[in-house]
Amino acid sequence: MIVMALAALAAALLMTLAWEVVRRTGSGGWTDVVWTFAVGLVGAGVALAPAVGADPLRQGLAAALIGLWAVRLGGYLWARTWKTEEVDPRYVLLTRRWGGWGLQAWIFLMIQAAVVWLLALSIRAAAARPDAEIGWREGLAVAILIVAIAGEGLADAQMAAFRKGGAGRGRVMDKGLWAWSRHPNYFFQWFGWLAWPVMALDPAWPFGWASLVAPVFMWWLLNHVSGVPMLEQQMLRTRPEAYRAYQARVSRFLPLPPRRG
Repeated sequence: MIVMALAALAAALLMTLAWEVVRRTGSGGWTDVVWTFAVGLVGAGVALAPAVGADPLRQGLAAALIGLWAVRLGGYLWARTWKTEEVDPRYVLLTRRWGGWGLQAWIFLMIQAAVVWLLALSIRAAAARPDAEIGWREGLAVAILIVAIAGEGLADAQMAAFRKGGAGRGRVMDKGLWAWSRHPNYFFQWFGWLAWPVMALDPAWPFGWASLVAPVFMWWLLNHVSGVPMLEQQMLRTRPEAYRAYQARVSRFLPLPPRRG
């Protein structure tokens, strides 16, 4: 209980820092950067915190995995936010509703802090599993996260290459992973959270069920709240005909062979 209470406090402080950074810079993209590193820091912290019967090797592995995820995604978001002069359209819409980065924006970031806490709960459930042996569960969890990090990184690189030099203006990216899913980066981001229940679920470990919070919640968040819906609305506003044709032939989320005709 103390560990997760401290995690909640840390998440709130880090997202308050994000709020202050955005107020000073005017770029909403920094909230995503700070949020990603907050997940990594808080997740690693709860993984390494003392737990009765927990294997230090498993705890270290969990901390390393979430740290690797945060460094890859956070580094990419940092570079993108630092280099670009374009304002993230999601935050343009939100700040119009809020009237700027005032109290309403801070409350929104506290909701993001709560998401950090929920994800950290799943990591804690995996890291604190009281089992002395490191086995196939941990190996499979490592494989899932490596595939997720590599897949998301490849999707981001393919999109960056498409946009380079303004080549993507008015067009829709439908090559590589983007020919199989309209949002492969979001898919692989979600896929990585399956690693924690793989590591945690065990009949002898009731708290292991908490590890399901991360993949279930991230599925809902990416598919129905802040991920796919907002981006698809933006694409339909800016390039309606091309994107409707893309929607007709390419899977919304799960990578599937493109439809013909």
